[in-house]
Amino acid sequence: MTIYRGKGVYGAIAAGKIAVFKRSHLPVKRDRIKNPRTELERFEAAKRQAIQELEALYDKALIEVGESNAQIFSIHVMMVEDEDFNEAITGMISAQRVNAEYAVAATAENFAEMFSAMEDAYMRARAADIRDISNRLITCLTHNKTDEPMMDGGVIICADDLAPSETVSLDKNKVLAFVTAHGSYSSHTAILARNMSIPAIIGVGDEFLNHIKDGDLAIANGHSGEFILHPDGKTLSEAREKQRTEAEKRELLQKLKGKENVTLDGRRIHIYANIGSADNIGAVLLNDADGIGLFRSEFLYLESQDYPSEETQFKVYKRVLESMPARKVIIRTLDIGADKQADYFGLEKEENPALGLRAIRLCLTRPEVFKTQLRALYRASVFGKLGIMFPMITSVSELEACLAICEQVKRELSLSGKKYSSEVELGIMIETPAAAIISDKLAPLVDFFSMGTNDLTQYTLACDRQNPHIEQFCDTHHEAILRLIALSAQNAHAHDAWIGICGELAADTSLTEEFLRMGIDELSVSPAYVLRLRDTVRKLNLSESHTTSET
Repeated sequence: MTIYRGKGVYGAIAAGKIAVFKRSHLPVKRDRIKNPRTELERFEAAKRQAIQELEALYDKALIEVGESNAQIFSIHVMMVEDEDFNEAITGMISAQRVNAEYAVAATAENFAEMFSAMEDAYMRARAADIRDISNRLITCLTHNKTDEPMMDGGVIICADDLAPSETVSLDKNKVLAFVTAHGSYSSHTAILARNMSIPAIIGVGDEFLNHIKDGDLAIANGHSGEFILHPDGKTLSEAREKQRTEAEKRELLQKLKGKENVTLDGRRIHIYANIGSADNIGAVLLNDADGIGLFRSEFLYLESQDYPSEETQFKVYKRVLESMPARKVIIRTLDIGADKQADYFGLEKEENPALGLRAIRLCLTRPEVFKTQLRALYRASVFGKLGIMFPMITSVSELEACLAICEQVKRELSLSGKKYSSEVELGIMIETPAAAIISDKLAPLVDFFSMGTNDLTQYTLACDRQNPHIEQFCDTHHEAILRLIALSAQNAHAHDAWIGICGELAADTSLTEEFLRMGIDELSVSPAYVLRLRDTVRKLNLSESHTTSET
């Protein structure tokens, strides 16, 4: 029995046989061709096939993991169609009279190296995407396919790493777990695994790949990050018992639908869902969330080739609100910048984009873009219970500027005879230490706070959350983080505002009791975590004595 350790990215246990994911590493030779036109036609045919495959993967991902996660395949289509990428390939074919396979491979490697050298972590991650679409194009040109792993009866997929297309293309019903040598918690594969509710371990290291083969028995513990190869009888029996218990618990969770989120001592908590698209509403309703605690409106911008119009946005917001009758819907205003870029914004390259022109800073420097979104939001507000949330607030003056623009938008709507609700709640994300520290000054101006713990952790601990090399230093349970949350809760309630958490920590059930004792009123999580969190809340008794970490 050998134990390897990585990082668990979805907390569940799987025991079963291994299937090693092997790619067909086709040597791409440089051949001199006689007729460039024929080669260019081959390349165009391969492009068409690649786009068809990516669109099919998008449709599959849309069903399995939702719109926001399926977007990676739309991005891949855009890359395949990218003018600079295509011109480099066709130019090489024509000028150097080389075969299409070589032109694709050489061009992709040049582009990948260019992206890898960039300082922005988001742009560096695009190198893997370039290599992924390159492999797809070469496969289409050569008519070779990656060897599908043997998946009879369900298997633990083991690989060096998995591209998003490889993850989604596998039959979800036959995958017990994913285990990879590389990857990070924020990698596409990790995100997809969490959304597909499949146990996954990343970063196990290359060594384990040298000792596994198809059919080997193994255990993947997504809670602890342990990958156990050739477990002994006792260990295997215990793992399978835990696996069975977890399956039973998942079935029991379904019985919690329709139940209230109330602790044993009678305290009611709101459990909302985070989504990035109107297409995810089905998952919110299926998992019986109380409402939507975070609608990421930036995906409207990321999916568009130009600024989405007021009417386009209005229709989306109206659809979301109408689909959630009598339930609160909190829509975050545009959060573009840092790791979320849209070319048509024309943002300049920044040394530290996470600290640069992003979110509310971008909105306040481009007030017409901001006002267009706010007009759409206020117009849609008559169709449901709307909350508008401003991200990345760091000062009272920023918040006051946002509120002034809201008042201006409402006056303009009234003058034009357009209706809006007078009961729209306004709130801010607390995702910087600055906002938490002055939360006593911010709370009187708003109806609610929502703790964005992903960025709050990044900015408090000075840890780039896109950098996999420093994950060990990014302690989400750090006392400083918990103190800032507790301070914000205290100041919110002192000024009659409610407070929630919409970052990943909201789903961390090891902290649920502590959060509720701090005074957190609402927790907003991915739809798949709603019932699990409800189960935790309903088992808590906050009236009992409890010792918490110093806050």
